[in-house]
Amino acid sequence: MTDASHSREPAEPAEPARPADPLGPRARRVRRSLNGDHPGETGVMLPPFVDHHVHLQLADPAPAVARGIAAVVDLGADPGAIATIARADGLPHVRYAGAFLTARGGYPTGRPWAPAGSVRELDPVSGDADDLRERRHHALSGPVEAVVDEQRRFGASVVKVALNSVAGPTFDRSTLDAIVAASRAAGLPVAVHAEGAGMAQLAIDAGADVLVHAPFTERLEDDVIARAVAARQAWISTIAIHVRDDASVAETAIDNVRRFHAAGGRVLYGTDSGNGELDPGVNPVEVAALVRAGLAASAVIAALADPWPERSPDWADAGVATFVPDPAPADGDLGTPDAVARWLATARLVPTEELELS
Repeated sequence: MTDASHSREPAEPAEPARPADPLGPRARRVRRSLNGDHPGETGVMLPPFVDHHVHLQLADPAPAVARGIAAVVDLGADPGAIATIARADGLPHVRYAGAFLTARGGYPTGRPWAPAGSVRELDPVSGDADDLRERRHHALSGPVEAVVDEQRRFGASVVKVALNSVAGPTFDRSTLDAIVAASRAAGLPVAVHAEGAGMAQLAIDAGADVLVHAPFTERLEDDVIARAVAARQAWISTIAIHVRDDASVAETAIDNVRRFHAAGGRVLYGTDSGNGELDPGVNPVEVAALVRAGLAASAVIAALADPWPERSPDWADAGVATFVPDPAPADGDLGTPDAVARWLATARLVPTEELELS
């Protein structure tokens, strides 16, 4: 659903879990009401879960909703088509980026999977100081500003930028700076697909708000990760696609996430749904990879429940809660990837009124 007014500011990271509650501060022991389905079933109530990286023109969200996902963030679609999809009643609630912004001839231009109308190609922007002063003095609006404004007018909550040097040309720093500046002026965060040597660092140094894939091309230096953390950048995980396709790439992503999280970085759960075969809903491979990257069960839940790209979780709340039935992992198993993954993969959406505190 789209709302007439919602904040574009990044949300604050979730508070750390209380030591006495290893599943986090918002976990509640509950029993299902005798008036609903599965009366008397016990388990844990958690906030609604969000998949922060999907493509709704490429994958039906219904199976994900049936398996515990209440809201999604679409990160690349035809702006008009995704705006129509987002207005549909029912779940999932949707936030979206609109089109991919890319360099002329850059990824994903010409890809057979890319929906018609989902790519906007931009020419380089001059970084000459005199040109910049002239544009600012006359408040000139160029192609970058026009493309960003197009996404805003279609209701986008975020601007999606592609930096994939493996697949084609990419924006230079001057053009990327212009996109970030135009997006900030429009009140929209910038989310970057960074693939290829140096692309994640380019996005970090240009001030991108989010990397839509945990960096997977190369091991980032600790000082680069420190700059990302200091800038309060968030990373969307999407590790399961690499576990499926290339184990060594998955290990690179897990290592980067491990050091990013340990340094205080904000990790968001996302699957890149629509990118080949993936288990719908709370994906156990994705969850297990996050635990392997050092996220405690409470941190995995926080990554699933993070309201990005909004500040408030209200947009994902439709009078439903996440219910994960017993048996929950014993405290001693909460650091075991498979145990946490198997349990969270049983999550379902339940009307809040059908859950009673136990």
